[in-house]
Amino acid sequence: MADVAILVNRVYAGAEQGLWRAGAERTSADEICRLTLAGEIAVARLEGRLVACVRVQHLDDMTGEFGMLAADPDHRGIGIGRELVHFAEQGCKNYGLAVMQLEVLFPREWSHPSKEFLATWYSRIGYRKVRTGAIDESYPHLAPLLATPCDFVVYNKGLR
Repeated sequence: MADVAILVNRVYAGAEQGLWRAGAERTSADEICRLTLAGEIAVARLEGRLVACVRVQHLDDMTGEFGMLAADPDHRGIGIGRELVHFAEQGCKNYGLAVMQLEVLFPREWSHPSKEFLATWYSRIGYRKVRTGAIDESYPHLAPLLATPCDFVVYNKGLR
């Protein structure tokens, strides 16, 4: 479990640089262990080496959500992230869910290159922005860890 937490924290440290205060981490080995035991973590391995992961959960009877999508920078551009998104979507579709959701953190007052890339990428694979939420209202425990004011954007994609 520690290797998955290390991967997630390393990837998010780069992808969300400037959003979080120094020392803030995206996850812990304990959280990954809990999520794995709940059946919510999937990993991708290449030649036995961990190269990516994703969290998939059911929010309600209609909606699944994926998050914590992280691909090792040394293995980007070969479709691993896209395959994990497809895996998450297919699993939720097979379970009978109609909508897949994800949330992306965005700085409120400036444009972050990684976040703009993700917004374009998710749109290209069929996700549409449905709303914006204030992180300090929905996730008050995270607000003190932020280095800059942020919001999260919720994207949805129909699975049927």
